[in-house]
Amino acid sequence: MPLSATLEFIGAARQVTGSCYLIRLNGKQILLDCGMVQGADQVREWHKFRFAFKPKDIDLVILSHAHIDHSGLLPLLVARGFDGKIICTPGTAELLPVLLKDSVLLYLKDLEWQNKKAARAGKKLQEPVLSLHDAERVVQLCETLAYKKRQTPLPGLELEFADAGHILGSAIVQLWLKGHKAMRKLVFSGDLGNPATVLMHDPTDIGQADIVLMESTYGNRNHQSLDNSLEELAHALEQANKDGGNVFIPAFALGRSQEILYYLALLYHQGRLKQRMIFLDSPMAISITNIYNDYLHCLNQQDLAAINFKKGMQLQDLLPMLRVTEKVEDSMAINRVSGGAIIIAGSGMCNGGRIVHHLKHNLWKSSNHLIFVGFQAYGTLGRRLVDGERRVKLFGQDIVVKAKVHTIGGFSAHAGQSELLDWAQAIAGQPQFYLVHGEIEAQQALQHELAELGIQAQIPQKGDVIEL
Repeated sequence: MPLSATLEFIGAARQVTGSCYLIRLNGKQILLDCGMVQGADQVREWHKFRFAFKPKDIDLVILSHAHIDHSGLLPLLVARGFDGKIICTPGTAELLPVLLKDSVLLYLKDLEWQNKKAARAGKKLQEPVLSLHDAERVVQLCETLAYKKRQTPLPGLELEFADAGHILGSAIVQLWLKGHKAMRKLVFSGDLGNPATVLMHDPTDIGQADIVLMESTYGNRNHQSLDNSLEELAHALEQANKDGGNVFIPAFALGRSQEILYYLALLYHQGRLKQRMIFLDSPMAISITNIYNDYLHCLNQQDLAAINFKKGMQLQDLLPMLRVTEKVEDSMAINRVSGGAIIIAGSGMCNGGRIVHHLKHNLWKSSNHLIFVGFQAYGTLGRRLVDGERRVKLFGQDIVVKAKVHTIGGFSAHAGQSELLDWAQAIAGQPQFYLVHGEIEAQQALQHELAELGIQAQIPQKGDVIEL
């Protein structure tokens, strides 16, 4: 039997979030990722959302990592009929329950708020399209596969994960698609890590491939050096200390929050941290930090040695002024602290979470500082603030932006342009590249640079189908 295989670009085609690709192989249907588009009204989006396939017909999901823009639609997939296997790394399997539960609870809370508003207006109430049970079912369907171990999850399909160096458990997906007289190797990069990122190992080089789906988030620029980024952070913190205000750092609970704790610990051990209090104001980030603590033996030991990390310690032990605020009332109390504090809170793009409440109370104060340490997607509040918007509406109120806004790009957990090019060049076999998970400007720039190296890359649109 000849190889019969196609790939359809369902999501993260010419955009950064919503990673999802459908492989049809000899009558079977396999999803690579099932991610949520971030930055939109979750209730509205989920209630009108229609999959481009029948969820019950999906035989297998292969998950590159736990970030919501790669995993967030899994509960909805289950709610609409999927009951197959989900294969991921052990690290991803540990993180998924925390992220998916939080995502569904946020949805249910927003739905409750919208229904109260509708009831007061005499409008029809909306029924939920999924529940916490669906998130729990996703976890039950997960089967783990360690890095460098090969598995045959379906006839004619071999799978192996390699370390992507992005976050705990992140993987490069390697697939061997086999027919009677043909075999093709498909590589999906997932999100490739920035080699400068602390705690993570460098992304794995892939020896050979026929087809490569490569992320392109930062395809049009390189990150500044980590040393420069650390100096920028230290300068912003010093300026905030002189101004007598607080520092607010919107950070994703997974990956970025743990890295920021590391950088603050580094400055503290260098005697350069003047702030008296640091708040990790995110129940999810606290839970994930505890999971990271369980995996410290798997992380980059050189990075840990740089902050005098000793066996038996946890990340929280590195900062004596660190306070974790799980309860809502503890989070609210932070807004009574007039100065000398660093507050790390989600969400990383300011499109929800406790950071939005802090911004409502603090954006209008010129003594405060807001530090962005990650990518801000189009349509998010974070992007609008980075782009210089001087007045925003939060919880129905107009808020003037007087706080000083800093953007530090070097802390990104994504590979920059030069790292993407190096990773692509290391793959033998003259594969055909398809650029995904990036905005069109970044993709076109990366496409041009790849062409200069003799590597042909296409930029697919949503709905495009290719023969494998």
